This record gives sequence, structure tokens and C-alpha cells, in this order.
Amino acid sequence: MVLGIVRSRWHFPLQTLGVIFAIVGYFLGHKHRGRQFAPNIHAAFASTLTAILAIQVVFGIYLKLHLQRGIHSRLRRYTVIAHGILGKALPVVSWVQMLFGGITALGFCRDDHLGQCLAHFIMGSAFIGYGIILTIILLVGQVWIKRTGRSQEFFDSLLIAAWGCVNTFTEHRWGGPWVKNDLQHTSMGIVWWCAGLLGVWQSRKRDGRPKRNLIPGIVILITGWAMSAHPQGLELSTEVHSVFGFTLMAAGAARIIEIAFVLKDQNSVSATDGEETNSWQYLTPFLLYASGFIFMSATEEQMALLATAHVSHVSYILLLYSVSFLLFLFVSLLLHMYAVHTLPPAEPNPTDVEGEMRINGHADPSLRDAEEFELEGLISDEEEGFVAKPNGRVG
Repeated sequence: MVLGIVRSRWHFPLQTLGVIFAIVGYFLGHKHRGRQFAPNIHAAFASTLTAILAIQVVFGIYLKLHLQRGIHSRLRRYTVIAHGILGKALPVVSWVQMLFGGITALGFCRDDHLGQCLAHFIMGSAFIGYGIILTIILLVGQVWIKRTGRSQEFFDSLLIAAWGCVNTFTEHRWGGPWVKNDLQHTSMGIVWWCAGLLGVWQSRKRDGRPKRNLIPGIVILITGWAMSAHPQGLELSTEVHSVFGFTLMAAGAARIIEIAFVLKDQNSVSATDGEETNSWQYLTPFLLYASGFIFMSATEEQMALLATAHVSHVSYILLLYSVSFLLFLFVSLLLHMYAVHTLPPAEPNPTDVEGEMRINGHADPSLRDAEEFELEGLISDEEEGFVAKPNGRVG
């Protein structure tokens, strides 16, 4: 996808190789005579994913032919748009299909476990997606944020409010009895949409200019605290949910510190260089990656399987943090590739080749005087006589 966005010459060969692997994988999954599975979502969604990939390939071949005369001039314009939309959607649908594959292979999320699986995998994926969006905005998205005329917290708060409305009315079967953690889940949804509305309001100043605020960070911190005290049936599950809550609380606290103390309510560290980042700013996205993986890996069936295998929560959490590091690395590599090919080069460092600091493009005279003072004792009498005369001669 990134190679296609930057129009790299490697886009078409790599896309072709990926299609070949997809075709081979499709036949291996449907024509093998090994382990057989009952009808499942992974097999059903495979046809949809294959259709999307086939349409994308057809669009790609058409664009590769460079037909631009007659009706093709108008048709090509719409094909480029459709090709771009499908290309950007493929990573998302591929992620969903991989989750379906893991669920199907382990036989999870059937019967009464379906609701809990949906909550864990949707919310966990949302945390990971939020972390990826924060990484994109941090590394390559500052120009887009300025162009919108709104602060980043406006979009964060709007999404939080929408998600809270959904959770408020879907975490409990209205008309039925309140069971297990229904009340806690519903109250958490209420907190989200209430705080989201406040965050949207606080994202603009009196004159309409964008303004940073701490509401999204506070919501993440409160959500982490609530999840750290989430009652569970197994001790292992309680420990894993506690670490998930602490990780989410750390993400919220890191976000608050970043906006209030690192950025001081600005969009970036430097008012003139939107690409400059502080090392602290990488902390929140990573913690969101880790939170997402931990929550996706904390369903009842997963915890029961780990408890049966006598796997400690420490080993499990460390493995999930390792996966989070790898995903963060992968996202950073893709964004670096995009930035190198699309963004203008950064301004040169105000240090010349010889390492002499410059002020407004001119050498600092105080540094030159200091260097001459240090070298004064090393100059011999013979060298002192070898000085330039006003007429340009040396004598």
C-alpha cells in the first residue's frame, strides 16, 4: 500500500508477488485433505477478501496499461480513486481475516462466548488502530492537522463520544436482567460519550482557533483504572486484566504529560518544524499497541487454555509486549518509507561542515576568537612574522 501511495517502481512487482502468494494460500486452504473445520467466519470471509483482491488486481493492470485517450481519460480518473480506496482498505480487511483465522484454528468464540469475543477483539483492535493513527499524525500528519483548522483532540473526542454511544446501548440486552459486568461496561460507555462531548467543546478557543486539551488522555486513564479492577473468574485472567489496565493508565498519563508539559499545548515540539518529535511522544502509541494486544488476548477461552497449560501471566505479557514492539517497528518503517518519498527534506542543521556554529547564517565571532586565543601559544615567532600586509603582500 505504501509503495503504491509513493508511486514506487517496486509497487507493481511486490503486488504481483503478493497476489501469487494469496492464490497459493487460497488453494492450500480449500483443497487440502488435512484438518477439517465446521462452517466458520474465516472461510466465509475468504470469498469477500478474494473478490476485493481480484478487483484491485484488475484496476492495477488497467492503470499499468496507461490508457488515457478518449473515454479512458475519464474512466482512468475514477479507477485511480477506486484503486486507492481498495488499496487502503486491504490492510484492515486482511487484519480482520487474520483474526478470524486464529479464532477458527483454536475453535474459540462459539455459542455463549461470541459476545465476549466480539468485545475483546473489537476493542483491542480499536486500541491498536488508535495507536497507529497517533503514530501517523506524530511522524507525517502534522501538516494535515494544521490544514483542517482543528486540534487533534477534536477528532479524538468525537470518536470517543461516538464509541461511547455505541457501548452504552450494546453492552446490555435491554429488557433482560443485568448479568456479570453489564453495568460496568454500560457505565464506561456513558463516561466515554460524556467526556467526548466535553473534549469536542474544549477543542476550540473563543476566536475559533484550535486548542489542545487533556480529555482523551483522561478518558484513557479512567478506562485503564476501570479495567484493572474488572472482576474475573480465573486468577490468571485477573492478573492479565490488571496489567492491561495499568498499561492503558500509563498510556493516558503519558498523553496528558505530553500535551501539558512536553508540547505545552502546541501541535509539535518546535513551532517552526512540524517534523521534530520528542522521544516522550513515542510512549503513548506504543502503550496503546500493547494495551490492544493484551486485551485481545484476554478472553475467557484464552485464559482457560493458558491456565491448563500452566503458563504464567508474566511470560504471557512479555510475549505480547514483544509483538507490540515488532508492530511499532513495522509501522515506523512504513512511515519512514512514506516520508522519504513524499515529504520535503528537513532544513539543514545550523552547523557548517567544519562544525562551526552559525547565527543567522554567519559564523559566531566569539567562537572564532576563542579558537585564536587557544592557538596563540602554539604559534611560533617565525609564524608570527609571516602575516599579511595591508597591500595584500606577505612579509
